[in-house]
Amino acid sequence: MKWVLLVVGVLVLLVGLAAMVGAILPRGHHATRKARLRVSPEALYAVIAGPPDWRTGVKSFGVLPDEDGRKRWWEEDTHRQKITFELVEDRPPTRIAVRIAGRIPDGDLPFGGTWTFEIAPAPGGGSDLRIHEDGEISNVIFRFMARFFFGYTASIEGYLRDLGTKFNQPVEIEQ
Repeated sequence: MKWVLLVVGVLVLLVGLAAMVGAILPRGHHATRKARLRVSPEALYAVIAGPPDWRTGVKSFGVLPDEDGRKRWWEEDTHRQKITFELVEDRPPTRIAVRIAGRIPDGDLPFGGTWTFEIAPAPGGGSDLRIHEDGEISNVIFRFMARFFFGYTASIEGYLRDLGTKFNQPVEIEQ
């Protein structure tokens, strides 16, 4: 019985420590990554702006009614969590900005933010894509995990790798 109490006590202590460190970390963060793809800016824009059926983390998706003149949609991730997104800027084929608008049905998420996609013609052909994430993590445990275990750029890097797979080419990710 003592061992069980000791293990539970250590776990509570570790979670408490993670929460304290997470509370000290800034709520907001900025992350960016860049990759070059051997496709035209127009082709790259069409894939990014189109259905997300090529992304490994998206299991299903659907269109929602526009709100305040902004296109909206939902994506269901591998954890069966449906997240609402909205288009906040659209300048084909050079720039797209997408904001997390909440979770279906309650709208409450422990994270949020905006992804901005900047597409430019690459020297020698193809496209350079830079993704900027301006994120916010309200949950202190998630904040701790993002900073020390996952990294702020993990989602961006996964997205860029998925694009490489979509276009059947290797992707070298740069800062």
